[in-house]
Amino acid sequence: MDRPDPTAEHRIGTEPWYRPVGEEVALFHAAWEARMPVMLKGPTGCGKTRFVEHMAWRLGRPLVTVACNEDMTASDLVGRFLLDADGTRWQDGPLTFAARHGCICYLDEVVEARQDTTVVIHPLTDDRRVLPLEKKGELLRAHPDFLLVISYNPGYQSLMKDLKQSTKQRFGALDFTWPGAETETEIVAHESGVAAEIAGKLVEIGARARNLKGHGLDEGLSTRMLIHAGRLIVRGVSPRAACAMALSRPITDDPDMRDALDAAVATWF
Repeated sequence: MDRPDPTAEHRIGTEPWYRPVGEEVALFHAAWEARMPVMLKGPTGCGKTRFVEHMAWRLGRPLVTVACNEDMTASDLVGRFLLDADGTRWQDGPLTFAARHGCICYLDEVVEARQDTTVVIHPLTDDRRVLPLEKKGELLRAHPDFLLVISYNPGYQSLMKDLKQSTKQRFGALDFTWPGAETETEIVAHESGVAAEIAGKLVEIGARARNLKGHGLDEGLSTRMLIHAGRLIVRGVSPRAACAMALSRPITDDPDMRDALDAAVATWF
């Protein structure tokens, strides 16, 4: 009797739509063939996660995604012993599971994790491709199809939240940024269902807001936020109300900045 595929729930059955903006698909494919760990750098909501999902589907590999946070420990990544009715048993963490079964492991916003946690990936990102499971007394050799991918937003770098050089130099890097207006209009229209004319207006609002980054806004409006606004409009919400709910209200609490964003919205709607 065939054993069930342990990676079945991590396989992507339907193609995640992704609009390439450069050579990122070919470069990632080459990195995959070389088993080179990949680092994706770019602002929040610009398509990094969708890109990884698309590439996992394209390569036919299961994808294990970890949303990193400051409370995440090395055991959360690697695994731990658990107690049950039969005593103790080992439970693989997501990183170990991916390495054992040949998945793509995606550590999203990796700088949010503590540095003493992220160092556990080092043995997997050089020619050794091993993961020491010290608590279990096992040296796990990564499956030949295993690939590690990490992402972070350089705009939020600080002395306290940045990757060590010893970590960065283990990866090949792809830079992500906001697409050009024509491409972003295509993306917003496709993902939200709004007409291209409305999508174009949302993109223009996004472009104006991004000019305010560092002048009252910590971050510009993301493509994801523009898509959210479009989805509200498709459902009968007025464009101004949709933009207020999906764009200006989430990104800032400053009344003057909200007024500036609302004025940009009023220019187009």
